Amino acid sequence: MEDGKRKPRRDALENHARLITAARDVLGKGGPGASLEAVARQAGLGVGTLYRHFPHREALFHAVYRADLEQVVAGAEALEAHDDPLEGLRAWLHANVAVVETKRGLLGALSVALTEDARASYADLSQRLRLAVDRLLNQGAARGKLRADVRADDLIETMYAFCYAHPPGPDWRQQVLRRLDIFVDGLRAQPSGR
Repeated sequence: MEDGKRKPRRDALENHARLITAARDVLGKGGPGASLEAVARQAGLGVGTLYRHFPHREALFHAVYRADLEQVVAGAEALEAHDDPLEGLRAWLHANVAVVETKRGLLGALSVALTEDARASYADLSQRLRLAVDRLLNQGAARGKLRADVRADDLIETMYAFCYAHPPGPDWRQQVLRRLDIFVDGLRAQPSGR
């Protein structure tokens, strides 16, 4: 290889992915105090393997958060292929609510580990997310389907506001989705006389 680095082995990549999947679940339920041994156990791997991939707890938190954020960004970037921009946004927002629901505990863990430098490391993903959502909003407005005065930040901030305005409980998801649907319906372009 030109840069002197070897490509990671397939089993190492698989172990990395298994650890992130397990950590998403364990940290999502247990928050910042969740056991890293439980993460390794759920992944079917030893603790030594976990520490080879993630030398400290915060590294694991960041890896899970980055993987989730990349999933959200990929979903936003795929929106352009949707026939109906309004329904594309609705589906994307609903998928994001599911992500928030599973990572409530992880967000507590991240609040401990999220320094300014760490926040800056997510700037590229945040920018990609805003650009993708703005592209869809602009396309929808150009086609007369969506309001022209809505930006990505409006959408993202409203989604998170709805997610955190209602306390966790058995009807949390239903309430958040119902409110988001009302909001999304309000994004529809209005006839010019209104």
